Amino acid sequence: MRINGWFHKFNVHIGCLLAAGWLAAASLSAQEIVELPGEDRWLDADFEEVFRIGSLMGEEWEQFGDVQRVMFDGAGRLYVFDDQAERIFVVGADGALIREIGRKGEGPGEFRNPADVVALEDGRVVVADMGHRAYHIFDANGDFERMVRFGGDPTYTVIGPHMAQRGTDGLVTSAEGQRVAISVRSVAGAEPSERPDPTTRPIERVDLSGEEIVKDTIAEGWLPASADPTSGVSRSAGGASFSFGGTSGPPEFSPDLYWGVLPDGTVAFSDSSTYAVRIAAAETGVVRILTRPFPPEPVTDRFVRAERDRRLKELADTPDDELDGPRIVLNGELVTIGAEDLRKSRREDIEDLRFFTEVPVIRDLRTGWNGMIWVRRRGEEPDSDGPIDVLDVAGRYVGSYRLGATEIPDAFGPDGLVAFIEEDELEVQTVVVKRVPREVN
Repeated sequence: MRINGWFHKFNVHIGCLLAAGWLAAASLSAQEIVELPGEDRWLDADFEEVFRIGSLMGEEWEQFGDVQRVMFDGAGRLYVFDDQAERIFVVGADGALIREIGRKGEGPGEFRNPADVVALEDGRVVVADMGHRAYHIFDANGDFERMVRFGGDPTYTVIGPHMAQRGTDGLVTSAEGQRVAISVRSVAGAEPSERPDPTTRPIERVDLSGEEIVKDTIAEGWLPASADPTSGVSRSAGGASFSFGGTSGPPEFSPDLYWGVLPDGTVAFSDSSTYAVRIAAAETGVVRILTRPFPPEPVTDRFVRAERDRRLKELADTPDDELDGPRIVLNGELVTIGAEDLRKSRREDIEDLRFFTEVPVIRDLRTGWNGMIWVRRRGEEPDSDGPIDVLDVAGRYVGSYRLGATEIPDAFGPDGLVAFIEEDELEVQTVVVKRVPREVN
């Protein structure tokens, strides 16, 4: 099973935003609000298939165990990060293997616990390694170049997904929202230093030019009350402490944080229950908000009962060996949590669920190579998918794909290239590369 969770509350009532301390009045006047049409224009999803890799009968390298991330560089080469193999496979335009990057080990350029991988436009590769608490940087030939330390508190590390900031040596990341953050307590018996309760969900630029990273905030997403994803019910196993979601996490249906990096280094993100896509630049903040007239739906008692029942049934139907637990590394070793503890804690969490007041409109957001923004809307049921909208950063509505016509690509590349991670009924993973019209990439 994939354990990636992986590679919003904007309210147009300005008074609410000011009350939350989220924006200053001076910055509001600089924000352009673009109202996009409410009528859908349906697009054709008949994409050209370029190649596919991944098969139990294929070459040894493409017998994937757990593909967590796929990405392209500026030359259209595909990079596949297989977490189980702890390798990055670089694939050419014909689907043939060019090289492999990385291996398990203790030295520089060797992985202790690779958590995320980013391919830069020029072909360099950056690997966030939780075991080393550092980023490995490999050159365009796949050779190890240098290591940049995480810094900060060594007893506790939380990171999230990364994207390249094209034309720079920097990455963009957020430790909250969109995918499950990965946490590590790396010193046996050590308690992490006291951390202040978060008040926002920052999207940050990570500067890799020095020996230790430097972070700058690009945008600060709205954070629902009591929404610290690292808090919850404490447990211990093998000398490591860990947390489940618990009642101190965000209420169900709370707006998540979805974001993507645009070619000019700005960020598109959604942090609201309304249909609002914000465009933010470093040192400037939010400069544009793209909206469509789809209101959030109020959460009713029927929603609450149905969601609790659905989760309890899903838990009961899940075999022990398929229960996903928190990913914990103690002194470089992965700690496994027992199924009985996982199941008991999940049942308690479901019974104690709290619910947000509205069901958010937006369920996912990603950005294309040329600056298009793909937005997944909710479906008819509270926890169901709906159509996918394609917008551009200037505020043009390109069109929408009907539910089931396509998924949002897992990676976007030059010349219309996109990649999808697919999994069949036997859980065999395949990476499919297609070419989409330029107008949507």
